[in-house]
Amino acid sequence: MGMMQEFREFAVKGNVMDLAVGVIIGGAFGKIVESVVGDLVMPIVGAVIGKLDFSNLFIALRPAPAGTAMTLDALKKAGVPVLAYGNFITVAVNFAILAFIIFLMVKQINRLKRNAPPPPAAIPAPAEDVLLLREIRDSLKK
Repeated sequence: MGMMQEFREFAVKGNVMDLAVGVIIGGAFGKIVESVVGDLVMPIVGAVIGKLDFSNLFIALRPAPAGTAMTLDALKKAGVPVLAYGNFITVAVNFAILAFIIFLMVKQINRLKRNAPPPPAAIPAPAEDVLLLREIRDSLKK
């Protein structure tokens, strides 16, 4: 039972729960950012630069069977080993764009945090000697 008790203590610690919530929110946030990149940014980049899709760039490592189209999907379905370097380039470009967008978002959030007014300073409690002097004064008045 000792191991189960240790696991229970570990699982209910605040840091583990915070991490779990962070992972769940991060997954949902990742989908949002992926949509921003795929649906908003990439079409604009594609319109400006041209179609930015390298996914069909590949090198067949063995000759294709007769009658097989020389496309990445057809070669993979035919079982031909393919070095699909274009897909890697597409993923790397998407990552760079995604990292830049996240950088801009974090920069904006940090700027908003800096502009927030500081909380009002709490009035410090009077020192102990001041309190004692007030008690003496009040007792002398009586």
